[in-house]
Amino acid sequence: MKIIIAGAGDMGFHLAELLSFENQDIVLIDSNQDVLDYANSHLDVMTIRGDAASLEILEQANVEDADLLLAVTTSEKTNLVSAILAKKKGARQTIARVNNQEHLLPENRAIFQELGIDNLISPRALAAEEIYRLIQQCTFTDVFDFEEGKMSLVGITLDSYSPLVNTALKDIGGFSRDVNLRPIAILRGHSTIIPHGDTVLRSSDHIYFITKQERIDSLQQVIGKKQIKVKKVMILGGSEQGLVTARRLENEYSVTLIERNKDRCKRLSEYLNNTLIVNGEYSNFDLMEEEGLGSMDAFIALTDNAETNIIACLTAKNHGVYKTIAQVENKEYTHVSQNIGVDTLINKKLIAANNIFRYVRKGRVEAITSLHGVDAEIIEYIVHKNNQLTRKPLKDLHFPTKALIGGVIRGEESLIPDGEFQLQRDDRVIVFAMPESINRLEQLFR
Repeated sequence: MKIIIAGAGDMGFHLAELLSFENQDIVLIDSNQDVLDYANSHLDVMTIRGDAASLEILEQANVEDADLLLAVTTSEKTNLVSAILAKKKGARQTIARVNNQEHLLPENRAIFQELGIDNLISPRALAAEEIYRLIQQCTFTDVFDFEEGKMSLVGITLDSYSPLVNTALKDIGGFSRDVNLRPIAILRGHSTIIPHGDTVLRSSDHIYFITKQERIDSLQQVIGKKQIKVKKVMILGGSEQGLVTARRLENEYSVTLIERNKDRCKRLSEYLNNTLIVNGEYSNFDLMEEEGLGSMDAFIALTDNAETNIIACLTAKNHGVYKTIAQVENKEYTHVSQNIGVDTLINKKLIAANNIFRYVRKGRVEAITSLHGVDAEIIEYIVHKNNQLTRKPLKDLHFPTKALIGGVIRGEESLIPDGEFQLQRDDRVIVFAMPESINRLEQLFR
């Protein structure tokens, strides 16, 4: 599959990195030679320096042979023009990254499709949706739904008082049956552990589970986490991400937004109907206390500075806020999210990259997500024909050791498989996969 990626920033690089494990034919276009040099030294891709909205550059990338063009530069106009030109020149599918939320309205999406852009992706809208899910299930640091909630991936940290601490997984079989879940990965410090029966759980382990959505409350009880219903939310930062997030939350929660720029506050007031907007410096915690910081259930830091966001969330924790979420731009920060005291770090570019990735192998892969701090992916494959996958039980499939099947969605059923389980055609299979296992998984699910 020939894929052209316009933009070699965090989002484009992450996409190229994901795709490089798939042995795809990748061309990376950017006007900045430094980022291209970095990509060349870390990835097996072809790079072209230039403007992705230039016909000459697109022709140099052989766009007429492209199966997919991903326009993900920081310039919305460049992305739109690049995708339109690529489609006109013969690219089979085009996806453009946009910032303007109006473009995402169904009637406007239809206009862009007529112009030749198959799909629009908004990192801000996707990040706001992820924040919304995290607020809904605030006990968890990660929440990702498969097939509209038929099965969910959740991440949670074991406190010292959890009844599961110092327990081997093989000894909690009854617990697993009652709650219908499977632990698929454990983050211990900076090490990723693929769990097996002899794995002993420890305090501060960060565990990722696959479970049915209706069993999430039971999971919280068994792990020893109290259920908290979020009512009051404080957002730090009236950036565009802050605005989109506040609009997503304000009709269901009591939202207070802190923004340091007076003119920006006036603009925010034009778009937000049910949000209390307060003008104040991001470092003024006395002001935040006056505005009810100590009574907040959740604190979301969305300024343009990652360090400000992290420090603000740590301060909010010290004031008794239950759930904290910090936006970061540097993807390296996501590897320390469980070790610094902030519940969840989000990177909107990586969220969008993971969302885009499922288009690469449409028909075999339906969804993909990354786990914070874990060098692996959660991939939803489809068994699209009868082959070796459907002829043998899982224990006899020679499944890669660096991968684990977490759950199977069969029609309306959500199933947690064991070694005797046998897959069927059209099953949707949720797999935890380390990078080195991807090629073998591609062979199995081909």
